[in-house]
Amino acid sequence: MTCFVSESGYKDFCCSSFRVCLIVLTLLCPAVEVSQAQTTKFLSNIKQLTFGGQNAEAYWSPDGKRLVFQATRDGNDCDQIYVMNADGSDLRMVSTGKGVTTCGYFLPSGHDILYSSTHESSEMCPVPTDRSQGYVWPIHAGYDIYRVKLDGTDLRRLTHREGYDAEGTVNWTDEKIVYTSTAAGDLDLWSMDLEGREKTRLTTALGYDGGGFFSPDGEKLVWRAHHPKGADSVRRYLNLFERDLTAPMKMELFIADANGSNSRKITEFGCASFAPQFTPNQKNIIFSSNMGNCDSREFELFMVDVDGGNMTQITDFGGFTSFAEFSPNGLKIVFTSSHNARSPYEFNIFTADWHPPKSERDPRQSGR
Repeated sequence: MTCFVSESGYKDFCCSSFRVCLIVLTLLCPAVEVSQAQTTKFLSNIKQLTFGGQNAEAYWSPDGKRLVFQATRDGNDCDQIYVMNADGSDLRMVSTGKGVTTCGYFLPSGHDILYSSTHESSEMCPVPTDRSQGYVWPIHAGYDIYRVKLDGTDLRRLTHREGYDAEGTVNWTDEKIVYTSTAAGDLDLWSMDLEGREKTRLTTALGYDGGGFFSPDGEKLVWRAHHPKGADSVRRYLNLFERDLTAPMKMELFIADANGSNSRKITEFGCASFAPQFTPNQKNIIFSSNMGNCDSREFELFMVDVDGGNMTQITDFGGFTSFAEFSPNGLKIVFTSSHNARSPYEFNIFTADWHPPKSERDPRQSGR
């Protein structure tokens, strides 16, 4: 898990799943409606669900009634996994409160949560990355993937190896998990079943492949990747990897079949593009990027066709906006943003009604 920090100190955002990494304790309050004057033409009825501190990577339950996310609060010094209702009420922690966690995601039943944690490796928060190394992420070998009931009981470990296993999400259709692992000596996408069996490597290209998400019908997979090109880039990647580090300055988006076959790149911006998700009609990808200024720490939401065409900017909040996911019925969207922040280190979770561009009309009306 790792953090980025701008030279101005304006914000940090982190690695394994680009989770937000801030220093202010979180105070969550009932949902508050955001001024309509501040909405975009694609979003309306924007509601802020969290208030203050670090809140990130909120994802829907299969019935669209709950959200799982990660936050630092309640006396914890690093992220733990929480569940709340879709209006921000009934918040509770489901992880152990030990170590650091990331990447919570609902299992198909809606009664269990998948997440990654270092608590069995160390109950302490990881030591911050040495900034003298430059703009890099630590790849914590202590991360393993777990599943747990919504009330925090019946915690089960799904990966059992020394090395990075994190960034898990779930195919609700065929009940497969996609995750990032160093099991084959590189940062690759892998899949396994809901009990941690049938582990299969999905990507083989040298470089980082991570942050995978399935299409609503479970047939396709989208993810972010950095595949170094040229001797110098390859040498730097391998040198960092040997020290459990990687550098995220350039990330492009890839699509493949759910089993990893027929992989193809759909962006070529040369900047940091990440957190991709299929839109409800499965013809487009929504993602976050600093395209246009690769040195910028300002990220907005964009949308592109699955063939890489018809780029559309979705948000223009300024600051940092990312981790968008559509509700199972395709009518709402949840995202993380520095919008309305009262502190330079504040990120919160928002929901909104979704008004798709013409190329993405006909949202789904039923669950995945």
